[in-house]
Amino acid sequence: MARTITPAPAAGAPSAAPVAAPRAARRRGVDTRRQTLWVWAFLTPTIVLYGLYTLYPIVASYWYSLVEWNGFSSGQRFVGISNYRAVLADPAFWASVKITLVFTLLVAPARILLSLLLAMVLNSPRLPLRNLFRTVYFLPVVTTTAIVGVVMQFVFDPASGPFTAFLKAFGADVGIDFLGDSGTALVTAAAVYVWKFFGITMVYWLAALQTVPTELYEAARIDGAGSFGIFRYVTLPLLVPFLLIITVLTVEDTFHAFDLMQTMTGGGPFFSTEIIEIYIYRWAFSASIPQLGFASAAAVLFGLFVMAVGALQAWALVVARRGRKALS
Repeated sequence: MARTITPAPAAGAPSAAPVAAPRAARRRGVDTRRQTLWVWAFLTPTIVLYGLYTLYPIVASYWYSLVEWNGFSSGQRFVGISNYRAVLADPAFWASVKITLVFTLLVAPARILLSLLLAMVLNSPRLPLRNLFRTVYFLPVVTTTAIVGVVMQFVFDPASGPFTAFLKAFGADVGIDFLGDSGTALVTAAAVYVWKFFGITMVYWLAALQTVPTELYEAARIDGAGSFGIFRYVTLPLLVPFLLIITVLTVEDTFHAFDLMQTMTGGGPFFSTEIIEIYIYRWAFSASIPQLGFASAAAVLFGLFVMAVGALQAWALVVARRGRKALS
């Protein structure tokens, strides 16, 4: 059988491999640049919208807090830190701070503890239809908050609301105006807020419970531990790092209840539910003569407070990671 012998290239003749290598490298470079251009093309709308509707208002609010401006006229008079002094000297501002903190104390513990108990029940593999129950409890989260606030006005209507009918069925003679009474409005709004965002905290706890090894539960049962003992000595120690994170996230979330509170009570009655966000909104848009500079100063102070909570969240993440490593 004849064999074809390929002659070796002559000395000094260029090889095909060195020529093909630069071409492949250039082709890969072109493909990489093309992919980068496509990435930036898809990101550009998001960057533009984020800059216009998030970054620009934040930067502008810092400037507006240093001027006296009603938001309509073209003239802006620079007043320096006078707006900050006026905000800090306003008793209504400190009243709104107090209401915000009370609202947080009402909402955060309820969301954290109740959602933990429910998450432990829904985490049991022996519970039938547990996926259905998880979906049902999470449904209020995806409901529009403003619509929930409007519906709750009808639910708690003292004349013909379903909640009034429920109370009358159990012997109550007259309906209680839960949203119209300054003594009950904040507690009622807090209860609705817990119900509305209960599912988010529940999902946090479900994710945390998934990290507990099942071998630890089996070992505890073999040692004779009951349900309370397993929770006390197995589940709870492993959930402590997550408790820090969930607590900070929940507390930070309670500072942003404007849409629900505005549609339910509008800050009333008699400013009893005027949280900081409604206070800012009142001076910026609802006042007879809007004071955008004054409202911006209050917004900046509120933003600094939220940033401090964010720093606390970062610290909680570090502590949680260290605690998780120590337990593992």
